[in-house]
Amino acid sequence: MAIDVELLARICKAPGAPGFEKEIRKLVLAELKGLADEVRIDNMGNVIALKKGRSSEKTSMAAAHMDEIGFIVTHIDDHGFVRFNPVGGFDPKTLTSQRVLIHGKKDILGVLGSKPVHIMSQEERGKNMKITDYFIDTGMPKKQVEKVISVGDSVTRYVELNELGDCVTCKSLDNRVSVFVLIEALRAMKKSKSKPAYDFYAAFTVQEEVGLRGANVAALEVKPTFGFGLDTTIAYDVPGSQPQERCTSLGGGAGIKLMDSSVICDYRMVAYMKEVAKRNQIAWQPEILAAGGTDTAGLQRMVPGGSIAGAVSIPTRHIHQSIETAHKEDIQSCIDLLAACVCELDQGDWNF
Repeated sequence: MAIDVELLARICKAPGAPGFEKEIRKLVLAELKGLADEVRIDNMGNVIALKKGRSSEKTSMAAAHMDEIGFIVTHIDDHGFVRFNPVGGFDPKTLTSQRVLIHGKKDILGVLGSKPVHIMSQEERGKNMKITDYFIDTGMPKKQVEKVISVGDSVTRYVELNELGDCVTCKSLDNRVSVFVLIEALRAMKKSKSKPAYDFYAAFTVQEEVGLRGANVAALEVKPTFGFGLDTTIAYDVPGSQPQERCTSLGGGAGIKLMDSSVICDYRMVAYMKEVAKRNQIAWQPEILAAGGTDTAGLQRMVPGGSIAGAVSIPTRHIHQSIETAHKEDIQSCIDLLAACVCELDQGDWNF
């Protein structure tokens, strides 16, 4: 089955830096029509969709964050150049020659500029770039810039999605591919007329890139018995990598998270997810991420007594760059695994 690349492209293109998720939230709400029994927005802006299960004795929840790494405008200088702070984690070297959109009174295209190498000193050439070395050039003078752009406006990267062999590449696959997976898992349940084992809450969360903030709030409200994080993970399967560094590989199937720096997944959930994948002939691979965390931690901890938590991870190359790359078959495996896990929870062994 081919994934809906056009929908994925629209999800990736919609802007939504942390705290500024309005446009991606609109798109999510439109796609959820007819896929859930109830849809609501909480005070932080999380979208929480309920699909009623065969039983209400327990609850399950999956979280995919809507926000993408971005910037916030901090200053407009006398020549109209825009300075910014990052909102989320950036490797400064990835900013060179990038296009961005500043979301002011209207969207303004800009380019990230820095000092040309031709006039750098030898000492400067040998140093790593810093975020503060960059500025945004809109091509407009200060007076014109200030008519549409203000301090506090959000900025996102401007990159179209492209197909690359059996893969897709774009900015913000972290974590828009998981938003896509969660929507498509709900769609798959509707098409197959499969009901979740227990009432299932699909949460499209905000502000993950700055500290899992939306997931924490959503989990506090829902109090799930079972939690599934949905996020990208490192696929370091490129030249120069060693087997023990790879974490995951593109084309190897859905990642079943064992741990990252913020969570150790419940061993019962890990065993259950492996069994579901085997039973449904879904390709999967184990995932251990040495650094970095996901909404999984919020789902596990922000519940009285904790939840039985695990995660479906989408293997992705070049994370936090504008060329993030994921394999279409892995994306489909993640959709299939999530839908099966949610629908078969009553078949799991949850005893210690």
